[in-house]
Amino acid sequence: LAQKYDPQRERELRAWIEGTTGRRVGDSFMDGLKDGVILCELINKLQPGSVQKVNEPVQNWHKLENIGNFLRAITRYGVKPHDIFEANDLFENTNHTQVQSTLIALASQAKTKGNNVGLGVKYAEKQQRRFHPEKLREGRNIIGLQMGTNKFASQQGMTAYGTRRHLYDPKLETDHPLDQATISLQMGTNKGASQAGMTAPGTKRQIFEPSLGMEHCDTMTIGLQMGSNKGASQQGMTVYGLPRQVYDPKYCGGP
Repeated sequence: LAQKYDPQRERELRAWIEGTTGRRVGDSFMDGLKDGVILCELINKLQPGSVQKVNEPVQNWHKLENIGNFLRAITRYGVKPHDIFEANDLFENTNHTQVQSTLIALASQAKTKGNNVGLGVKYAEKQQRRFHPEKLREGRNIIGLQMGTNKFASQQGMTAYGTRRHLYDPKLETDHPLDQATISLQMGTNKGASQAGMTAPGTKRQIFEPSLGMEHCDTMTIGLQMGSNKGASQQGMTVYGLPRQVYDPKYCGGP
């Protein structure tokens, strides 16, 4: 923490405090602020009446009370709580870097409020806008520029959902697809194809090998491996679901 202390900032703060209060801080900057008197006078110059009573530095509790009054006053002045040091950081010399940061934050706040301060930064002013509820409802139907734009967009060249789209690379000098129904060469070709000889789904198709001297078969021929239906009839067949009697002539006397 001590290495972060900036001597140049100390000189700038000394010049600002002495110029604002009209009092000399002393040879040791932090020791000159330790009683809290100059700090209270500083905030009273920036905002009159911030500290109602400034104690004479007779005892230690007088000094601590002055520092506490200063810290509460700069909080009301607008300095953020995380930028404010604790009383012991100054009184017990535990964190002079934080004390310096607090004074710079106070100078920045004073500059923001219009005071002529040669150090710190000017904080941006809050810009609050109020819109009519009707305008807010209209904005829900507008696409912001952060989301891009749909101007000049159209559905030209779009295909139905699920339709295959062909990709080609112009660098390979491939031809443009003729239409969305074109089958690319990677999928083979259907040129010269027809439905001649095609049968209904589920129909048996005979396979034969010409080199073995097998003849063409039609779709109605039943192979010998499946038996034969010649001489077959429905004589003696019963209605579906009726029982059928099975007998052996060896054990039966008659037909």
